[in-house]
Amino acid sequence: MRTVVKSLFSVAMSLALITGCSSGTSTTSGNSSGQTGQAAQTGTPETKPAENTELSFFYPVAVGGPLTKIVDGMAEEFNKANPGITVKPVYTGSYQDTTTKIQAAVQGKTPPDVAVMLSTELHTMMDMDAILPLDEFIAKDGGSEYVNDFFPGFLANSQVDGKTYSIPFQRSTIVLYYNKEAFKEVGLDPEKPPATWEELAEYASKLTKDGRWGLEIPSSGFTYWMYQALALQNGKNLMTEDGKKVFFDTPENVEALQYWVDLAKKHKAMPEGVIEWATVPSDFLEGKTAMMFHTTGNLTNVKNNAKFDFGVAFLPAKKNFGSPTGGGNFYMFKGTDAKKQEAAWKFIRFMTEPKRAAQWSIDTGYVATRKSAYEEEIMKQYVKDFPAAAVARDQLEYGHAEFSTHNNGKVTKALNDNLQAVITGKASAAEALKKAQEEADKVLAAFNK
Repeated sequence: MRTVVKSLFSVAMSLALITGCSSGTSTTSGNSSGQTGQAAQTGTPETKPAENTELSFFYPVAVGGPLTKIVDGMAEEFNKANPGITVKPVYTGSYQDTTTKIQAAVQGKTPPDVAVMLSTELHTMMDMDAILPLDEFIAKDGGSEYVNDFFPGFLANSQVDGKTYSIPFQRSTIVLYYNKEAFKEVGLDPEKPPATWEELAEYASKLTKDGRWGLEIPSSGFTYWMYQALALQNGKNLMTEDGKKVFFDTPENVEALQYWVDLAKKHKAMPEGVIEWATVPSDFLEGKTAMMFHTTGNLTNVKNNAKFDFGVAFLPAKKNFGSPTGGGNFYMFKGTDAKKQEAAWKFIRFMTEPKRAAQWSIDTGYVATRKSAYEEEIMKQYVKDFPAAAVARDQLEYGHAEFSTHNNGKVTKALNDNLQAVITGKASAAEALKKAQEEADKVLAAFNK
């Protein structure tokens, strides 16, 4: 008898444990019978507890401020709102580190379920046959109304041959930050930032003094990005839309690189040699430079930490205004099952909802990627109180796809290495860009047969 009782007790305990484990991941949707929301709607008399779907989510951070806390908090909010799905955020370092880890995971047949990765990795991921086109998900959930709500400048790095492969998220343009108090100090109008290359050189020279440079343009990390901005301002982009050809050594682009070097060597208004990406915002906040080129993704960091009045403006023009867009998009990967794909799409939609995109922009400084986000009351009030928040959005009128090609890593390295040679005084602009062109042409030859 004791044996029978012990057996029955064991069964009861096992059932209790199973029920306890399941209750944390199933949803009751307000019905006391414990049915899932779907079962309650269909009237199914008996249901099994919903299985939990776990999603691995890789994401990078490339700017100052508590972005990991913000992203993790958004994922936690999603998990609470979506019982039965658990997103597990994995901070994967810089954009470059994230790309490397994703490529390794794809090659090892263990890709993340969803990731934020540079928008420029589109062609490379397609070459690896690693990413899913998202058109079927979009067609079932929002359709063209959803896609067309994103700014065209951001979609330029998301679509190829009429298909959408990624969804814009933490996106940016390069903007000019300037110290209004330093402007006043040297007799410059603090409400009139430089609008042309000529004015930029002139103002930077005036602002330079012992312990303070007039301007810093970072030349590490995203060297190609800063150079692309100058190229666009001089009227010539660096690549074709299909990512098969590049234009490094055109007269316009040689002139753009020479101008960058002249700001340091000729005008003596910027440090010579390599200027580190991560230290430029700190130099600006500490008064070591009066102006800087940097991502709008640092706007909230600057707003929260500047002890002086500052302004934000379009990048100065040569022939025209221009800036490449930048930053990361959401991608989904092949090799995951249909259930995870559906859950991943639900997460992407959640993270890019207009109100959430508006709050993300306010919290970080990144541009809200959807037009409708700027119609949200929280965003309207924020822009009214802090007009600088609208500068990057408005500059999108002159925004272009960020530099992206097939075999993007090798082509970008060829460009970056030769840009560094010029910046460090080891080569002239013309000879370095000719070399970069030759190296890139070899890498891209296979795509131009």
